Amino acid sequence: MGVLSRRRSLLIKLVVIVSTAWFTIAFLLYSEDRSRPALALSLQNSLGNREARELVDDNAIDPINPFKNDDSEEKEKAYLPPPKKEEDNRVLLPPQSMAGEMGKPVVLPTNLSAEVKKMVDDGWLKNAFNQYVSDMISVHRSLPDPRDEWCKKPNRYLPDLPATSVIICFHNEAWSILLRTVHSVLDRSPSRLITEVILVDDFSDMSHLKQQLEDYWKNEPKVKIVRAKKREGLIRARLLGARHASGPVLTYLDSHCECTNGWLEPLLDRIAQDSTTVVCPVIDVIDDTTLEYHWRDSSGVNVGGFDWNLQFNWHAVPEREKSKHQNSAEPVWSPTMAGGLFSIDKNFFEKLGTYDSGFDIWGGENLELSFKTWMCGGTLEIVPCSHVGHIFRKRSPYKWRSGVNVLRRNSVRLAEVWLDEYAKYYYQRIGNDKGDYGDVSGRRELRNKLKCKSFKWYLDNIYPELFVPGDAVANGEVANGDRDYCLDSACKPEDMHKPVGLWPCHSQGGNQYWMYSKTGEIRRDESCLDYSGQEVILYPCHGSKGNQYWDYNQETKLVRHGSSDKCLAINESKTKLVMEQCNSELTRQRWTLENYDHSKRIK
Repeated sequence: MGVLSRRRSLLIKLVVIVSTAWFTIAFLLYSEDRSRPALALSLQNSLGNREARELVDDNAIDPINPFKNDDSEEKEKAYLPPPKKEEDNRVLLPPQSMAGEMGKPVVLPTNLSAEVKKMVDDGWLKNAFNQYVSDMISVHRSLPDPRDEWCKKPNRYLPDLPATSVIICFHNEAWSILLRTVHSVLDRSPSRLITEVILVDDFSDMSHLKQQLEDYWKNEPKVKIVRAKKREGLIRARLLGARHASGPVLTYLDSHCECTNGWLEPLLDRIAQDSTTVVCPVIDVIDDTTLEYHWRDSSGVNVGGFDWNLQFNWHAVPEREKSKHQNSAEPVWSPTMAGGLFSIDKNFFEKLGTYDSGFDIWGGENLELSFKTWMCGGTLEIVPCSHVGHIFRKRSPYKWRSGVNVLRRNSVRLAEVWLDEYAKYYYQRIGNDKGDYGDVSGRRELRNKLKCKSFKWYLDNIYPELFVPGDAVANGEVANGDRDYCLDSACKPEDMHKPVGLWPCHSQGGNQYWMYSKTGEIRRDESCLDYSGQEVILYPCHGSKGNQYWDYNQETKLVRHGSSDKCLAINESKTKLVMEQCNSELTRQRWTLENYDHSKRIK
């Protein structure tokens, strides 16, 4: 009995020891395996690509598919191209953590190695956004759900929605951002609603967009690649995509976007209810430096507009528009302008002849679509339940045709066809220099055929908030003395709160074009001269007097400020604006407002 007890005891001890050893070894191996990617990311952040690669052995992370596993092999396809790109010999670091997940920012350290810094700089130069950071982020990265709760209610949309062909045009787009755009469509759309995703290559010359792109998508039957035989530009590239589309609805996206959960159904639902409705998602901002996803709920949505330089801009939803939906829990805003991302019924698209406008390369397409939709029998909507993120570049990285001002040519063609007698306000902005804008007779014939409304109807009914230069007391230059110097400032959002400049008068409009309103504002579009005791600055027009009220006396030539009772002047060195006690004998305080009409002043 004693011998048996001792043997049993030894056996139990042996089992315990073996089990403990097995668990210990498994734990250590598991911990080591999990620590390697984290170690790689840490080293990458502090040392850069090359050093991190050297310190992680080849078996720790698949260089092509770092998140590959047996359960998700089909879904998690290659995240990045092969380690080297032929056209620039870049060494790419595959994502080694959850960088950028849930739309979080990816911030690079300041102490980058010279090699990594060069790659970062090269990415900015080629793409006008941080390609290096984009390459660190999974092309399947997760995003927050920006929808309001009422968007997620069951049976929220019609049960039998039409399918769509998603058309994405690109020219020399970065690999990772293009793939992320397409994957976001496929990953976050019901398969039954996607007829196809058509990638239109507008004559790219980067090697990763050639055979490598074909190979990447060869096993995805819904992705089709259509290639232009020469550089067409965005407008004709979109038409090329439409000709290859078989879906009843066309959805256009840019090649640097990310779609969020539930983005598609709200757009298709509106078109299913009315085929003449052109619908746009809420366009959220993807930061061009960190790729952070910024979004707002429906209360913070902006709508598209334009200024008399025919530049697209964003502004708050007008009060008249809000009042239409006061009793609605599901507002749909009617913007004056469409963004570059939209869905449209294919038959309605063909009826409008949309984009067959003779535009060159980029520019004008949003205004063309918007004017034509509103004036020719359709409606334009922004659907708050649909969110798509977009990288807004601060410059265009693409090559333009030399010797031609493409944007101006496009805008003149637009004005000639759609603006009627109001086209003169755009021409005043460009010094009345139309240049060679080509033949627009076909576009005018289409407008007559469609029995489109006048541009005055559009201003009265769709965009009554737009300040019309014809309503101004004066428009043109605000010139000092004998027209030596003029008020001169850009009026973009980034110019707000900055001092208004001076420059020798050049009679070419542009930054020297101002309007003097009936209520005493010196303004350009939504920007007004504002003085609160320091500098004369640009500030968003707020419709009241005080800091933005300027009283012009045509006889004395003085411009007197309302709240300070001082007069606008230039300093003796003629380098800046100053405010002084009024004295009509001083030349530096005397101003001439071009095209001044005293009869328009409010009595």
